[in-house]
Amino acid sequence: MVLGDKYCYIELRLSMNIKNKKGLTRIEMFSHSGKEKMTDGGIEILRYSQNFIRSPKIVRNLLDSSSIGPSDTVYEIGPGKGIITEQLARRCAKVVAIEKDERLYNELRQKFAGVGNVEIRLGDFLECDLPGKRYKVFSNIPFNLTADIITKLTSAENPPDDAYLIVQKEAARRFMGFPKETQYALLLKPWFELRIVQEMRRTDFQPIPQVDAVLLQIKRRENPEVLDEQRQDYRDFVIYGFNQWKPTLKEALVKIFTHKQFVGLAHDLGFEISAKPTDLTFEQWLGLFNYFLVGVEESKKELIHGAERRLRKKQVRLQKDHRTRIKRGKGRRN
Repeated sequence: MVLGDKYCYIELRLSMNIKNKKGLTRIEMFSHSGKEKMTDGGIEILRYSQNFIRSPKIVRNLLDSSSIGPSDTVYEIGPGKGIITEQLARRCAKVVAIEKDERLYNELRQKFAGVGNVEIRLGDFLECDLPGKRYKVFSNIPFNLTADIITKLTSAENPPDDAYLIVQKEAARRFMGFPKETQYALLLKPWFELRIVQEMRRTDFQPIPQVDAVLLQIKRRENPEVLDEQRQDYRDFVIYGFNQWKPTLKEALVKIFTHKQFVGLAHDLGFEISAKPTDLTFEQWLGLFNYFLVGVEESKKELIHGAERRLRKKQVRLQKDHRTRIKRGKGRRN
């Protein structure tokens, strides 16, 4: 079940001022580096790497809030010193811990040498193959890799049944579409349920982070809200609606719905005619899409087809231009 890729699922955005002729700002370029700011909501992503949990007691409390049980295989991303690994080993059938740092990997190998249900792997999780069998994930991940990791998990052919990730609170809210829906959240929600399981104190970590963190649950839906054969149509529909450089959703979808259709949908689904794409809830977007499937003529449906592909190409060009500007800037300083 491939739901997305590194382009359309990334919630980290470069701070660029791009305006159209009407003065409307719309930023389409996403970044994986974790060193930029998200312009949509003003969230600044952490600039340093991992913050380790201070004590086993904190881990036990977090695990008590999870669905992880004795029959589960659990993948851990970036186990670090093994404080979570040790507690997972006591609760589940098998732990697969993937560590990128060779020094930490060697220390973990020694620490868990006699523990039969723990497997320590050396490698970059973002480049590792995920299992074909059922599994869960529980990890305290580097905050600056949050989007990359969530993208990999949710876009996998076989996503985890349940994933518990310690992430920045504001990023978690954005993935959940709170306080308003985001393109990222809308592309996740047909297939996953997201919620904050537990809020954490900054003093739970070492070093102490400068932002708040939470335990985010990403649960795979047993019954998806969008059929598998309609997946790409849904993704194209949402991406098309979010990327038309228009002040309202009605204007963004003016080539798709007639005035009468859109007014009727707004009334039936309960949103304002002047609403922006982020003003609608997931349920309202789903209602629009379901009507689009049955109430729109085929020639208009063709307009949204390929919207995701076109956005990818645009992002690649913008990323290339951005890197060029950075190189030129460094050259002038030198």
